[in-house]
Amino acid sequence: MTMMTMGKSLNSALQSAMRRDERVLVMGEDVGRLGGVFRITEGLLDEFGAKRVIDTPLAEAGIMGTAVGLAMRGFRPVVEIQFDGFMYPAFDQLVCQVAKLHYRTLGRVKMPLTIRVPWAGGVGAAEHHSESPEAYFVHTAGLRVVAVSNPQDAHVMLQQAIASDDPVVFLEPKRLYHTKGEVDVDANLADAAPMGLARVVRPGTDVTLVTYGAQVRTAVDAAIAAEDEGVSIEVIDLRSISPVDYDTVDASVRRTGRLVVTHEAGREAGVGAEIVASVTERDFEYLESAPVRVTGHDVPYPPSKLEHSHIPDLDRILDGVDRALGRPNSLTGVTL
Repeated sequence: MTMMTMGKSLNSALQSAMRRDERVLVMGEDVGRLGGVFRITEGLLDEFGAKRVIDTPLAEAGIMGTAVGLAMRGFRPVVEIQFDGFMYPAFDQLVCQVAKLHYRTLGRVKMPLTIRVPWAGGVGAAEHHSESPEAYFVHTAGLRVVAVSNPQDAHVMLQQAIASDDPVVFLEPKRLYHTKGEVDVDANLADAAPMGLARVVRPGTDVTLVTYGAQVRTAVDAAIAAEDEGVSIEVIDLRSISPVDYDTVDASVRRTGRLVVTHEAGREAGVGAEIVASVTERDFEYLESAPVRVTGHDVPYPPSKLEHSHIPDLDRILDGVDRALGRPNSLTGVTL
C-alpha cells in the first residue's frame, strides 16, 4: 500500500491504463504540457508523447465529437473536461451521440469513452467551476455515471471505467484532490469490487445515510458526531449513481427503517429524489418514517464566500437525521 493524494492516484491510474493498452489516449484542454489545471495528467506527455496526450482547442463540443470518432475507430479516449460547468457546450454530443450510438447501431458500435470531470464545489471557485450537474447525465439512458470519494476507489474505478465498453461520466470531487489515503497501486482489477457496487463505509442500526463523492466524508463525520447522542448511522457510499446499487441500499433500509440522502447538487429532481422515490416503492413496508433529503439549494452556484451555506454540512445532515428519527431539531428545539 502506498500513501498518496487522490490527484496522484488518478494520475497513476491513467499511467497504468495507458501502459496496459496502447489504444488508451488522453485529450483535453491543457492536459499535455501543463499537465491539466489540477495536474492530474502531469508527466503523461513525457512518457507517451503528443499522439496519445493531446492538447485540444478550447472547444468542448469539438473535444467530445472527436472522442466519439476515436471511440468508433477502436480507441479508448479519456476526455478531461476542465471544470464541471464546461460540460454544457458538449451536452449535445454527449446526450445525442455518446449515449445513443451503441443502442442506435444495435450493439455493433461500442463507445469505450471515459469523460473525467473535476466536479462540485468547496474550493472557493466561481460559477461554472463548482457545479454539480450529475442529474442531467443520470437521466440520460446509455451513460454510466460514477463518483469517487477516496484515493483507492479513484485509482481502481478510473481504470475500470477506461476498460469498460460503455461510456462513463467519471466525477472527481475537486475538493478531495489533495486528500491522502492508502492505495494499492498493484491491485488486480479482476479482483476489485465492480464500479457499479455501493460500499457500506460505516455500519449502523438506526438510520441509513446515503451519499456519494466528497459528501461521504461529511456523512462519516456526522455519523461519528451522532454517536454522542446514542444514534447509530449507517453510511453508504453509492460510488455509482447510474446505475444505483439498490440491493445494498435496500438491505440497509430494511434493517434501519429510515433513510436520509445527502448530496451537494440542488434538491429539485436531483439524484436524491430518485433514490427516495425508488426506496419508497421498493421498501415501503420497512420504513418507519418518511425519507429525508439534505441537499444544496435550488439556486445558481453562489459566490465563493457563500458556498459554505450551499454545501450540506455536518449540522444540516444531523438535522435531517433528527427529522427521520422524529427527534427535536438541534437548532430550533422543535420536533420535526
